[in-house]
Amino acid sequence: MTFYPLSLTARLATLFSLLVAGLLLLLGLWLEHLIRGHFDEIDHMELTAKLNMIENLLDRVDSPAALNTLSRYLDELLTSHATLSVSIRDEEQRILYAYQPEFLEPVKNGDVASPSTRWSVAGYEFIGHEVHKRLPLPQSIPVHVLLGLDITHHAHFLEDTRRYLWTGIAIAALLTALLGWLVARQGLAPLKRITAAARRLSAERLGERLDLQATPPEMVELANAFNGMLNRLEADFQRLSEFSADIAHELRTPVSNLLTETQVALSRPRSTEEYQDALHSNLEELERLARMIADMLFLAKTDHGLLPNPAEPVHLEEEVTALLEFYDALAEEKQVRMQLSGTATVTGDHLMLRRAIANLVSNAVRHTPPDGRIAITITHDQDMAKLCVSNPGETIPADQLPKLFDRFHRADSIRNHHGEGAGLGLPITRSIVKAHGGDVAVRSQNGITTFCLTLPLSGTQRT
Repeated sequence: MTFYPLSLTARLATLFSLLVAGLLLLLGLWLEHLIRGHFDEIDHMELTAKLNMIENLLDRVDSPAALNTLSRYLDELLTSHATLSVSIRDEEQRILYAYQPEFLEPVKNGDVASPSTRWSVAGYEFIGHEVHKRLPLPQSIPVHVLLGLDITHHAHFLEDTRRYLWTGIAIAALLTALLGWLVARQGLAPLKRITAAARRLSAERLGERLDLQATPPEMVELANAFNGMLNRLEADFQRLSEFSADIAHELRTPVSNLLTETQVALSRPRSTEEYQDALHSNLEELERLARMIADMLFLAKTDHGLLPNPAEPVHLEEEVTALLEFYDALAEEKQVRMQLSGTATVTGDHLMLRRAIANLVSNAVRHTPPDGRIAITITHDQDMAKLCVSNPGETIPADQLPKLFDRFHRADSIRNHHGEGAGLGLPITRSIVKAHGGDVAVRSQNGITTFCLTLPLSGTQRT
């Protein structure tokens, strides 16, 4: 058997109706207790009053003549009280007086010890009490007075009240459930708007947003989260679309070169040297493709948090020194001088950090004009180390600076002069620095461009 979960509206309506029904039930029980207590008090007062009247008459029986007239006085007293039953017996259980004694048959002398004693006869309910008296005759006679009071009308009233009360509670619970369902349905209308907005989402319709003005205060946070999710989706989809277009653009050039070189090589018979030249040219394009694919895979790992997270001390000045030795030949060829100053130790993966710094140094060497000087400075302040790479060259427009760390982005002027880059170096640098808990920034003014990395210092160097 399959059980389907109740909807949120049905759950709220059910809980609301159960709560109201429970409260009404408690109220009904309390009212019934009060009514029953009130009737019991009235019945006991009436029973006590009648018993006192009978006792007063018995106290006046002080002669045989008074004993003979006792029955008449009692008849006069009880004639107008059809709800009473009286039995007076002597010590030998002989009846001295009886009024409607058939209603006293279920009980015997000595069985009715208090007014709370109850019994039923022929569909009638009674309460009664018994007292022991001595008639003040010359020769005192002990008597047993048993008095019963018919409380059937009160019992019927309580039964009718109970029946009407439970019927009213049941009807109120049903009405409450219906009302709760309507209220919950209306109150959850914003969720339906969210659902409708989610259904309308598509690649072409990512601009849907919820109206916060029409959202209840309790759901503003949810609506904000939903709108924030849509903002992120729209931004990520736009970035993905641009990324896909950039990949197609960047891959098209080397693939086109490979096709062209191969078609030319196969267009007519050639010598071994010519085929070797064509293969070398294709090898360069394939190496470019391999680097681009490796960089794209590296960025994909950073997006999914799959980079290694070692915690080894990394001396930045040693890493920079090794890189300067590597780029020394290229710098000499371009007549560019490189200078390092400062020291700092951070915690992380030295290979990834070296790659991040290498991207900055490589860019600086490529974009620095002859006789220029590249300044690499390392400083630290409290818990952060800063590594800055400054080089002279063309000033990057201010509107291009935020885009330098986007994948496959290259400023137009730089692209025209240095087309060999794929535009993935700076995004990789930012990903590595972010993975190490740092950040990267750039500024370009008056022909000087400076990239700065900030990284947390290692625990041994923090001040």
